[in-house]
Amino acid sequence: MDWVSLFGTILCILCISVFIVMCIGDSDVLTALYCYIGIQPVHAFRDKVIWITGGSSGIGEAIAKELAKCNSAKIVLSARRKEELLRVKSECLELNPVRDQSSILVLALDITDYSEHEGALNKVLAEFGKLDVLISNAGRSQRAAWPQTELAVDKDLFELNVFSLLNLNRIVVRHFLEVGRGGQLAIMSSIAAKMGVYHSGSYSGSKFALHGYFNSLRNETYTDNIDVTLICPGPVFSPILRNAFTSKLGQVVDQEYTSGDRRMTADRCAYLSLIAIGNRLEETWVALSPIVLFTYLAAYQPYLFSKLSRFVHSNGLYFRARGAKDR
Repeated sequence: MDWVSLFGTILCILCISVFIVMCIGDSDVLTALYCYIGIQPVHAFRDKVIWITGGSSGIGEAIAKELAKCNSAKIVLSARRKEELLRVKSECLELNPVRDQSSILVLALDITDYSEHEGALNKVLAEFGKLDVLISNAGRSQRAAWPQTELAVDKDLFELNVFSLLNLNRIVVRHFLEVGRGGQLAIMSSIAAKMGVYHSGSYSGSKFALHGYFNSLRNETYTDNIDVTLICPGPVFSPILRNAFTSKLGQVVDQEYTSGDRRMTADRCAYLSLIAIGNRLEETWVALSPIVLFTYLAAYQPYLFSKLSRFVHSNGLYFRARGAKDR
C-alpha cells in the first residue's frame, strides 16, 4: 500500500469515526475526545477557586458536587435560596469527607440585583484571596407560543438570562484585568442558542444573545489570558420547568419532568461541562443523541436542518411540555 492509499484509508476511518460520534455520542466530537485524552476535572481544578451562580439546584448543583471530588478546589455557591445552598454544601461535604467546611462558601445572591454584584465578588476575594473561574448558571427557561408572548416576558427573561449575567461577568473581567493573571468565564447557554427551540422563542433569543456578547469578549481578551467557555446543554433532568416563563408575565409553567422523559442526567451534564471548562474549550454541545447531530446540521448545514425541522414539526415529533403550548 502506497502512502497516498494509506493516508486515504486513515482519513476515511477518521471521518467514519467522527460521524459515529456525532450520531450516537452525548457531546460534540471535541468534547468527547477530551473526555479520554484531556485533563480530568479532579486535576484541572486543583487549587482553583470556582464561583457557581445558580448553584442551588439542577446543573449548578451537579457541577458543585462534581467539583467537590477535587480536594483542593474552593467552591463558592450562589443563588437566592440560602437554605438550598446550605443543603448543597452539606451534600458536597458528605460526598467527600476529606473536605473542610471552609472550602465551600455559601454566598446568597439575587443576580438581578446589580447592586449586590461588586460586594459579592469582594466577599469571594476576602474569603479565598482570588477567583479563577466564574460559572454563570443562573437563569430561567420558557414554554410559550411565539405570537402570544407578551413583550414584558421578553424583557424580564432578558433581564435575568442576559443583562444580570453580563453585569456580574463584566465586574469579574475587570478584576481579572486588574490582577493581570487571567481567569476563566463559563457561560451556561443552551442548544437553543444554536437552532431556536419550539415554544421557547424568548429563551432561545436570550441564549443567542449570550453567544454574541461572549464571543466578542473572547476576541478582545486573547492576549489577557482570559478564556470564555460557552456550554450548550440540550434537554437535562432538572427543576427548570417549575419556574419557566409562559407567554404572560407572572405565570410559570409549574411542571416536572417524568422519569420516562428522554433527557441527560444533570450529573452527566456537569461532568461534560467541567471537561470543557477544565480543558478551556471555547464551546461545547451536551445532549443525548440525535440532538448533537441536529446541532451540527444547524451550525454547518442550515438548509438541510431547515428541511429536517419542517419534517419533524409536520409529523408532530417535536418535544412539547405538556400543556405549556397553551399558556
